[in-house]
Amino acid sequence: MDPSKYRPRDRFDTPYWTTNAGAPVSNNQNSLTVGPRGPVLLEDYHLIEKLANFDRERIPERVVHARGATAKGVFTVTHDITHLTYADMFRQVGMETPVAVRFSTVVHSRHSPETLRDPRGFAVKFYTREGNWDLVGNNFPVFFIRDGIKFPDMVHAFKPNPRTEDQEWWRVWDFFSHHPESCHMFSFLLDDEGIPQDYRHMKGSGVHTFRMINRDGKDTYVKFHWVPTLGERALLDDDAVMVGGKDFSHATHDLIQAIDRGDFPEWSLFIQTMDPATENNYDFDPLDVTKTWPEDIFPLQPVGRLVLNRNVDNQFLENEQIAFSPAVIVPGIYYSEDKLLQARLFSYADTQRYRLGGNYLLLPINAPKNPHHNNHYDGAGNFMHREGEVNYFPSKVEGTLHAPVYPATPSQSLSPSPRMKVTIEKENNFAQAGARFRSFDPSRQERFVTRVAAALNAPRVTPESKSIWLENWRRCDANLGRRIAEKMSMNKL
Repeated sequence: MDPSKYRPRDRFDTPYWTTNAGAPVSNNQNSLTVGPRGPVLLEDYHLIEKLANFDRERIPERVVHARGATAKGVFTVTHDITHLTYADMFRQVGMETPVAVRFSTVVHSRHSPETLRDPRGFAVKFYTREGNWDLVGNNFPVFFIRDGIKFPDMVHAFKPNPRTEDQEWWRVWDFFSHHPESCHMFSFLLDDEGIPQDYRHMKGSGVHTFRMINRDGKDTYVKFHWVPTLGERALLDDDAVMVGGKDFSHATHDLIQAIDRGDFPEWSLFIQTMDPATENNYDFDPLDVTKTWPEDIFPLQPVGRLVLNRNVDNQFLENEQIAFSPAVIVPGIYYSEDKLLQARLFSYADTQRYRLGGNYLLLPINAPKNPHHNNHYDGAGNFMHREGEVNYFPSKVEGTLHAPVYPATPSQSLSPSPRMKVTIEKENNFAQAGARFRSFDPSRQERFVTRVAAALNAPRVTPESKSIWLENWRRCDANLGRRIAEKMSMNKL
């Protein structure tokens, strides 16, 4: 064995037990003691190492998206979009890029049931030839809030009560009574789509508006959408109770078992595009994450196909330690000024530094698969093997160069403008939620009304919160507001 090329891996395991340092262990069943009954000796190095390792097996779970499942596969370009972006992974039809995808619930803890009514995460890591690209989205195309400064409070409102450890509707309605922009997201969450049947039958969305930049430096606003080949399916309330009662990890098991038997799940990637010069032509702000872009104005355009054909080798190494951040992009794709996206650019990477350490991007599941080079030396968990003597830049001894300059369009918001903390001008908080409700068939409308009314009638929801929310729903659709109020009154009888 060449020690300079050896890397710990279970395929190199010896058939005998050893310590972490490689020394043989002749007895892994009994502690070293004075006599047959003890006491146990502190010099039993293997015992101490075994217990110490066990005591440190758990790392902090994600604050959100703690419960999830990961699989690997490939993304294939099926349609030419080189007129929109010079991103290398889209350079030609037929181009294949390896991916890792993590599906998740949002609010609840790591081992919570996968049948709870909750948004679902849909995060894709593309291992491109020019670095990784993380497209970090959800199953719904909108979100509850439009400004990241509200995100910690929003999560706190959804999380269990810090005194009782109960997730309680009165806290949710109280917080969101101050945020009518959440109506649109609640029209998804409390709809039939609120509990996906499993991950294979779930849509995905990049949620935010991004930019694509082409070789000429022209930028285009873009939204990303994943559409499952199997179609979209969800669990109604009673079905969710039955499924969860039999298997609270049903979605994870369904994904793993499908891939094991060769029934590989697929999604098609679509985009919507908009010329930034036209962004003021609509009754909504295109960068407002609480809004969708109407498909009759901005049709879905096919881009590629995602196939998941490999399960992870180890749940801890490749599901618990996989880390996503919308800040991780590649040339040809850039951020918009979406306020929530701008906050996530910091927060997502920062939470991984806390959970996994400052060198989390060196972990195999997170590391780029293309050659890379920087002077980010040392620190806890840095196992990058280096032999160089120059760890600074610039240098006349070590000849690493700056990468070529890529075409880029400066942010539209960099024009002179006063600094301010204000809400966007075109809030338009109710129109799209109302239109969505009116698109439901009568039975689906009735189920939505029933769920909203039950949640508003939950214990400790204040009369003020009820009044505010009945008015919000009335402003979305007069019939919707009336029906919710009637249903709430009926349920009190």
